[in-house]
Amino acid sequence: MAGIKVVIVDDSSFSIAFIRNILEENGIEVVGEAGSLEEVKAVVKETKPTLVTMDMTLPGTDGLECTRAIHEIDANIKVIVVSSMMDDEIVKQAKNNKVSAYVQKPVDAEELITAINRVMATEELYQFLEDEYFTVFKEAFMDGLNKMTKTLLTFKEEYSCNKEHKSEGMSIIIAIIGKFSGRMFIDLSKETATNLVTAILRREPANNDETIAALAELTNIISGNACSILNRKNKALGLRVAPPSVLHGDSVVISAPNFNTSTAIAETNYGELLLNVGFQRGEEKWM
Repeated sequence: MAGIKVVIVDDSSFSIAFIRNILEENGIEVVGEAGSLEEVKAVVKETKPTLVTMDMTLPGTDGLECTRAIHEIDANIKVIVVSSMMDDEIVKQAKNNKVSAYVQKPVDAEELITAINRVMATEELYQFLEDEYFTVFKEAFMDGLNKMTKTLLTFKEEYSCNKEHKSEGMSIIIAIIGKFSGRMFIDLSKETATNLVTAILRREPANNDETIAALAELTNIISGNACSILNRKNKALGLRVAPPSVLHGDSVVISAPNFNTSTAIAETNYGELLLNVGFQRGEEKWM
């Protein structure tokens, strides 16, 4: 897989040479090697690898301590353990320390390359989603509003955020599941909600329940259309939306996610609407 840069961590020169041969024969670039904690820190800082193969037994340290040190430098670097030791407890500890895969020695070339491809494909897919999702959701937002009200909107402000959000009065939240999980919500004032639903229905809503139902359906359409577009771009995403949840009142607060989200403020004929959406990597699946 192109673009992968690997550091090999092992205290055995034979193992380093053996793993290097496998990687280079498969077109994977080896940018460094290390056999101790200090060497790991130095070579990772210098070479900035995308992936590290990690032995578990090292002089004066172990693979887990080295993995933690690597992730302190760059949390996005993937670590695959390559070790003769493999039992349930060690594998559990490796997972808890954000190791992405575990290959037991003697190393089988096909098994190692398969593990690397699986780990890096997940990273590439997440990066694809990160690059694409906000544009797609904004376009779905614009298209949904246009089709239901025959009006346009203008995005006047955009920013990244991972903080809690105090609602302007009404928030419609959609959970998203698939290869990666995420959420989308639209937030607006009660006045904007009434104006928008009046335009959608071509009449004033009969009551608050009708306003909520209309906005829930609009949000469902926007998120569903956006996920469908992303799935067509890469079917491996497998994104699906859950039924919307509507929160309303004078003191509604949307909790902060444990991942970064993107926010856009839309100016419409009916008032301002806030669109917020984001995805998280989630737990690595070992196979």
